[in-house]
Amino acid sequence: MPDVRLDARDAAELAELLQFLAEWLARDPGRLGASLEEFVGHPAYNLGELRQDLDRFTFLLGADDGESLFGPGPAESGP
Repeated sequence: MPDVRLDARDAAELAELLQFLAEWLARDPGRLGASLEEFVGHPAYNLGELRQDLDRFTFLLGADDGESLFGPGPAESGP
């Protein structure tokens, strides 16, 4: 796999875009989910899968602490 370098400002901007898309998808899952299913043509890749992918890429870019992927840390989960 080739070595890929991404400027920190570009990574931050890309992460912001991914977060924006994830929030937009959460806003109207009924309509957007149906549209995605029609576009993809198969129910195996759905809105939940897409949002998980967006969260994972945001995490990999360093703009998220991973809570959306792994849940709150032990200190945050409460008693």
